[in-house]
Amino acid sequence: MYVCSCFGITEQQVRAHAAAGSCTPRQIASASKAGTDCGSCVRRIQGILGRGDCPRREALDRGEPALAPAARALRPTEEEVPGTQAPPRVGPVPATAFSAPAA
Repeated sequence: MYVCSCFGITEQQVRAHAAAGSCTPRQIASASKAGTDCGSCVRRIQGILGRGDCPRREALDRGEPALAPAARALRPTEEEVPGTQAPPRVGPVPATAFSAPAA
């Protein structure tokens, strides 16, 4: 049965994405576009997701990676993306940054 008529996504496809690690309607939307047009299918997707366990959450509970193997394979490593490193930590903004200019 169709869940999302805008993109022709079936309940079976939603279940397959959920089994692959998508646990929220937003993750299903990222994987299939379902729920990104008119939005009328979001509640149905929530209902489908609410009926089963979340493989991603279960993996985290076991201390395993939360991404499905296919998703991990697609993620670039730091070596593959030049210039990737943690951004510098920004400290508190000085109070003078928000003070009114002198008149």
